[in-house]
Amino acid sequence: MDLLAELTRRKILAIVRADSGPLAVECVRTLVEAGITAVEISLTTPGALHAIAAVRAEAPPHVLIGAGTVLTVAHAELAADAGASFTVTPGVTPGAHRTVGLGLPLLCGALTPTEVAAALALGAAAVKIFPASAHGPGYLRDLLTPLPDAPLIAVGGIDAQAAPRYLDAGARAVGVGSPLLGDAGRGGPLDALAGRAAGLLRAVGHAGAAGEAVR
Repeated sequence: MDLLAELTRRKILAIVRADSGPLAVECVRTLVEAGITAVEISLTTPGALHAIAAVRAEAPPHVLIGAGTVLTVAHAELAADAGASFTVTPGVTPGAHRTVGLGLPLLCGALTPTEVAAALALGAAAVKIFPASAHGPGYLRDLLTPLPDAPLIAVGGIDAQAAPRYLDAGARAVGVGSPLLGDAGRGGPLDALAGRAAGLLRAVGHAGAAGEAVR
């Protein structure tokens, strides 16, 4: 699976953190039904591995289910065993190294040019720029000046209003967590989550043209 190509095409990676595995599964079901088909379930969610396995068993093959916050070798191995399509790390962690060793696509966290280069040298399919909102879309443009081919995914504090600006700045996709999930991961209404998902999809529908020029 070409993770970069898939994220570039889909534009949105939903990040799910929930109070329990079953709540995470319900959130993922709602997101997929709304049209968001690339989802990361953070391992900070209690029962996250069971949730990944459950979603993988029931979701269509085109739905990408990743394991997030992969810190350790064990995290990477357990995520692979659960059927994760890819892993996401906050940096060049032991889990990132093990992910590459397992042949699983890696979305590796970074912030500085040095960290981006290290993630790509490790073999990451794409690089998660986090926290993106702390620096804004212009920072991605700055990163792409010395690293024009770097496959950057903007993550952190991005909502429907900001998402198009990051895509236009050169991000291949955006990762959206709490502005999308809201209180759904704590048992809040799923219909509200579906509405936010629809709004985010509409927001990015016409974004990215300027970003293509940057790349």
